[in-house]
Amino acid sequence: MTSKTSTENYDGFTTEERDAMKERAKELKTRARRGAKADTEPEVLAKIATLPESDRVIAERLHAVIKANAPGLTPRLWYGMPAYARDGKVVCHFQPASKFKTRYAMLGFSDQANLDDGDMWASWFALADLTPAVEKRLGKLLKQAVS
Repeated sequence: MTSKTSTENYDGFTTEERDAMKERAKELKTRARRGAKADTEPEVLAKIATLPESDRVIAERLHAVIKANAPGLTPRLWYGMPAYARDGKVVCHFQPASKFKTRYAMLGFSDQANLDDGDMWASWFALADLTPAVEKRLGKLLKQAVS
């Protein structure tokens, strides 16, 4: 019997992906137990507080930008990541670089976001830093997403 080495390709889920699925199952159980109307912002803020500094700084600023530009969105956790929903459906979410060991953090918009622009448009944005110019651009995107 031979064992796989660490250099072989693996076709299944990574450890990080399995962890995210477990977090999602836990979120669904918690939501079912306490109801969909529960205030979940404290959970999101607690999750942000546990992130490594580079991700945490971006997530804190992004949370403030989303609250200011799309106040109708409800913060919640989604696969263990900060997400923002309307009528129970995720419109956007923050994927920390540390979540899947990627080079940069990402802001993803779902098909619930009104970002349609012709036959093709961006729905994921890499976030290396949240400068005032980036915050302004994100504000415009968020307002369009919830329009």
